[in-house]
Amino acid sequence: MGTELNLSNLRPAQPRKDRKRVGRGPGSGTGKYSGRGIKGQKARSGSHKMRAGFEGGQMPIYMRIGKLRGSTSKDAYPIGPFRTATQPVNVRDLDRFEDGAEVTPESLVEKGILKNTKIDVKVLGVGEVSKKFTVRVHAISASAREKIEAAGGAVELLREPKVRKQRVRPAQPAQVDEPAADEPATDETATDEAAPAEEE
Repeated sequence: MGTELNLSNLRPAQPRKDRKRVGRGPGSGTGKYSGRGIKGQKARSGSHKMRAGFEGGQMPIYMRIGKLRGSTSKDAYPIGPFRTATQPVNVRDLDRFEDGAEVTPESLVEKGILKNTKIDVKVLGVGEVSKKFTVRVHAISASAREKIEAAGGAVELLREPKVRKQRVRPAQPAQVDEPAADEPATDETATDEAAPAEEE
């Protein structure tokens, strides 16, 4: 049987650790400058509350480097040419559906494949399809469409694909090779030049 618990033997379950008390004289180990060194920005109060990327007031790196072209407004997300505005779903993920099922963004959320329907869905061709589906999504790759239709399914796009405008370059005039001055004229050239003289 253990010792009886009373006010004289109460103690915490874990040993207590007192906070560091700085600035209590040089004999305390953390006196004088309180572990902050001598002067400077980091010796002042509030110096460790600077935002990420702050460089002390000088021009920060993200403003010094070059920018990629394109709209950068918050309304124009995604920003930059290397981001995508679609959620990828591979054809191998469609095995969770029954044969003959209709695959839509809402049904993909119900199956737990997607989190929400805020972003457009694009079906990609990784994996194989063994069931017949009716797929209604915003975009689909050529390989995914081929596999779904080969299994007897159908594909319907919820949004028409954007047609990129192709640049039309002006046609350059064909260059005619002229014989060099040093080269002797060929028989055909000599005949052409001699023809007007005979007519005279």
